Amino acid sequence: MPWDARDTMSLRSEFVLFASQDGANIRSLCRHYGISPATGYKWLRRWAEEGASGLLDRPRVPHHSPNRSPDDITDLLRIAHARHERWGARKIKRWLEDQGHRMPAFSTVHNLMARHGLLPGTAPGIPATGRFEYDAPNRLWQMDFKGHFPFGGGRCHPLTLLDDHSRFSLCLAPCTDERRETVQQQLVSVFERYGLPDRMTMDNGSPWGDTTGTWTALELWLMRQGIRVGHSLPYHPQTQGKLERFHRSLKAEVLQGKWFTDSGELQRAFDHWRTVYNLERPHEALGMAVPASRYQPSARQYSDSITPPEYDEGVMVRKVDISGKLSINGTSLKAGKAFRGERVGLKETQEDGCYEVWWYSTKVGEIDLKKRSISMGKGC
Repeated sequence: MPWDARDTMSLRSEFVLFASQDGANIRSLCRHYGISPATGYKWLRRWAEEGASGLLDRPRVPHHSPNRSPDDITDLLRIAHARHERWGARKIKRWLEDQGHRMPAFSTVHNLMARHGLLPGTAPGIPATGRFEYDAPNRLWQMDFKGHFPFGGGRCHPLTLLDDHSRFSLCLAPCTDERRETVQQQLVSVFERYGLPDRMTMDNGSPWGDTTGTWTALELWLMRQGIRVGHSLPYHPQTQGKLERFHRSLKAEVLQGKWFTDSGELQRAFDHWRTVYNLERPHEALGMAVPASRYQPSARQYSDSITPPEYDEGVMVRKVDISGKLSINGTSLKAGKAFRGERVGLKETQEDGCYEVWWYSTKVGEIDLKKRSISMGKGC
């Protein structure tokens, strides 16, 4: 994945943050990012010597002095607030410290920001009760659309994808629709850049789910890559609570009160904010660390050439026809449109005339020939 001019700086920052983590395989990361080891070590050296300013274009503020006056601190806070106007005192303090500035206690920073009108309004939120977090990156990714809104080119449907462990934003794309093909195109780019997760969770609506519980083409496409697919509970957005909080930050810091004239302006705004979110913005749930400090690309690589499923000896193999049906013992049964052209395995059960339907290593349905019925759904 060679670096392109559009987001070279964010890729450099990702690379050095990933490579600086304990136990990081730097040569493997260099291969993943399409750079030579010499280039990788060059950016690591610059990172160690200059910090973030050696990699990212950003407004430079005067270097700190050990005896800075309240006015000097206030000037720093004004500069930081102008860049991140929706951030509170805790995030601003940590961000300035990350830039190499010696800052007073949080209470002093908060009081100075309050005195000079630099604190954002308090946004209502859902309390983070019963929070659960996977213990490593790429164990679970959460995916959803953040509603839709008008812009100069029609309507924007922001596609968002978040790593559960690190809160690292893997995708923030201003899509013009919510079709499966659009989602797959974006996911291919993500998989090529970051590898594959063990599991992905999403809501039950189109294009990822079906309210009837039947399998969708997008689910099968993900499962072909060895990704387990799960869905949030109906009418229970807290199942994807981390992504919901990400959406609230996106709305407050990027979308609220803004009008975008075209998709290019939207993409630039999304790319810039995603870089800030991943590499600069302290996250309170991470102990004020940035998401990239807890993320590593997956060792599981994406492939666009998938091996057809193989089934154990004794398993009957049937190909689903173009109409979505399969035949067994002269009985035609509807497997579903998502399985058109697929080879499924039928495992006989202990009950006469009953079979389990398998696709790769996943049980996807059940057949009862006595009732001439087939059930193809996630509850089978």
